[in-house]
Amino acid sequence: MRLPVILGLVLVVLGILVLAFQGFTYFTHDQVAVLGPLQVWQERAHTVWLPPVLGVSALVVGGLLIVLGRQSPGRA
Repeated sequence: MRLPVILGLVLVVLGILVLAFQGFTYFTHDQVAVLGPLQVWQERAHTVWLPPVLGVSALVVGGLLIVLGRQSPGRA
């Protein structure tokens, strides 16, 4: 397989994932207070939203890379 076809497949899969989930959440642990030997920690959630336009554009560009990458170099 050629590199554009592989890159196109990766973009199509990522585009489908972005449209299916539209974001992800990760957690951090922050130290809130230290009182001698006592430490207080807080778990905070951070959400990253991915716009649907990002998924659609990844699908379109990935599809174009697949179609154009499968053509032989001699054809115009």
